[in-house]
Amino acid sequence: MSETPPPAGQPVRHIVFDIGKVLIHYDPNIPYSRLIPDETERAAFFETVCTHEWNLEQDRGRGWTEAESLLIDRFPDKADLIRAFRQHWHEMVSHSYDDSVDIMLDLIQQGRDVTMLTNFAADTFNEAREMYPFLKVPRGVTVSGEIGLIKPDRKIYDTHVASFDLDPSACLFIDDSQKNVDGAIAAGWQAVLFTDARTLRGDLARFISF
Repeated sequence: MSETPPPAGQPVRHIVFDIGKVLIHYDPNIPYSRLIPDETERAAFFETVCTHEWNLEQDRGRGWTEAESLLIDRFPDKADLIRAFRQHWHEMVSHSYDDSVDIMLDLIQQGRDVTMLTNFAADTFNEAREMYPFLKVPRGVTVSGEIGLIKPDRKIYDTHVASFDLDPSACLFIDDSQKNVDGAIAAGWQAVLFTDARTLRGDLARFISF
């Protein structure tokens, strides 16, 4: 677990949640296990065609038409499978992490200042908010695909702070990615690495009365 103790005189006043794998599940294998049943073949597809790095550029703001064209030019025989990534995206976010969602909603109910900071394509985030209305409850959200920045770039943390008038040293960031946690700490935030809701409750209890 990566964590920072609250510095003296800087109690947590702002709690910032990541979304994917903290509040909602995300797994491209869900639809592709049907589209490419062979596990080895499917793994190769994600390693060489629709890679994590390719998808991350949509989180940075690249449109799906451009993204698909780039791959189809290189892998014309995989055109249908490439287009399937966006077509079946809703299946990839198959369920919410209800225990984590309850924690977030409890914090809001207590009057805590809760916002969200996420690497997410703009259009798929809009879909996610319709699928999971609790994403509309926090005070606001910074979506990477809307501003052309992705975690752990220092600029996205600074942009979030400026957008919501936050004190960086009074922010507690919750993310499932170690590099994103480290990015928040480098930006002057406090941060914890999310593993599960039970651990998160314990982490929060060290920072706030919860």
